[in-house]
Amino acid sequence: PITILDAPDDTEVLVVEMGMRGFGEISRLCEVSRPEVGVVTTVGHSHTEYVGGVDGVARAKRELVEALPAGGTAVLNADDDRVLEMAPHTGASVLTFGVAGDVAISGVVLDALARPRFTVHTPWGSDEVRLAVSGAHMASNAAAAVAVACTVGIDLATTLEALATARISDMRMRVCALPGGASLIDDTYNANPTSMKAALDALAASRATRRIAILGPMTELDDPVAAHAGVARHATDLGIEIIAVGTDAYGVEPVDDPVRRTGDLGPGDVVLVKASRVAGLESVVAELLRADATR
Repeated sequence: PITILDAPDDTEVLVVEMGMRGFGEISRLCEVSRPEVGVVTTVGHSHTEYVGGVDGVARAKRELVEALPAGGTAVLNADDDRVLEMAPHTGASVLTFGVAGDVAISGVVLDALARPRFTVHTPWGSDEVRLAVSGAHMASNAAAAVAVACTVGIDLATTLEALATARISDMRMRVCALPGGASLIDDTYNANPTSMKAALDALAASRATRRIAILGPMTELDDPVAAHAGVARHATDLGIEIIAVGTDAYGVEPVDDPVRRTGDLGPGDVVLVKASRVAGLESVVAELLRADATR
C-alpha cells in the first residue's frame, strides 16, 4: 500500500513485490493493488515454517495468479514444476519463461565475476543479452523481465539495452572489488536454502583460487536442521570453505570474528556473505571493506 500511495501521479507502470509469510496475505495485497500482470519466478524453501513446507509456499504464491483479471497475464517459470502447475488456476493469459519457456534462454556463459551472457528467444524476436549482475539464476530472472516488459508494450531492443545496465538492490548479489584485489559478493539481505545454493553456485563459477562463504543462520524454515545440512553439503561439493556465524547448523564451529578468520585476502580470493535478514551480516561486509582497506 505504501508503494502505491508513494507512486507519482504520472506513473504508467508500477512494479510491486508481493511478500508473504502465510496464506491469504497475497490475496489481500491483490485486493489492494489489483495487478494486471503477475510474475512468479520460483517456489523456494522460504517461510516454510508458516505454510507447512514448500508445497504450502506454492499454494500461497498461487494466490497471485488466481487474482489476475481475464485480460491480464500470468508470467510463470517454465523450469519450476510448482510454478508451471499454477497455470490452470488463472483466468488470465499465461506467458512462460525459462529454458523451455515462451521467452526462452539458451547458451548461458558466465564471465570471471559469474555475470551471465546468453541468447533470449521471444515472440517478439531473439537477441543476445549481457547482464551486469552475478549468478546463472539471474538469466532466468532477466527472461521474466523481458516477458513483462514486452507484455506492457516496451520493444525488445529497448528492454535488452536496459537489462545490460540494470542493477539490483543493495545486499542482493552485489559484487565489489576489495582494495587488496579480492572480490566480495554481498548477498546479506535474506536467505533460504534455494537462494543459498544459487549464491554458492555463483561463487563456485567465479574465477578464483580460494572461495570462502561466510554464512549465518537461515530462519523461518519447517526443517532447519536438514536445510542447513543440505547447504553445507552443497558448499563442500563445490569446494567452498564455510565460515559460520551465529549457528553451528552447517557442521562447523561458529566464529565471533569471521573477518579475522578469512586471513589475508588478495587477488584470486572471492568471499560470499549471506544469511537471513535477522542475522545482520551486512556488518560483516562493512568490516571486510574496512579491514581490507587498512591491510
